[in-house]
Amino acid sequence: MPSPDADLGEVIIEMTRNGPYLKCSAVHVATGIEVSALGPAAEPKALERIAIAKLKRALLSR
Repeated sequence: MPSPDADLGEVIIEMTRNGPYLKCSAVHVATGIEVSALGPAAEPKALERIAIAKLKRALLSR
């Protein structure tokens, strides 16, 4: 599902559940840079915020 973020542009977010864990992947559409974060399945919004923050850092270090 695309996630609108004024600072980033278009970002695709994917959530994959594996038992009690959730993997959140965030892909910056314009550059193709992808990051992921792992955490408890009970906190998907927090995990999405972490993945977006990691993506912002990855784009700044590019």
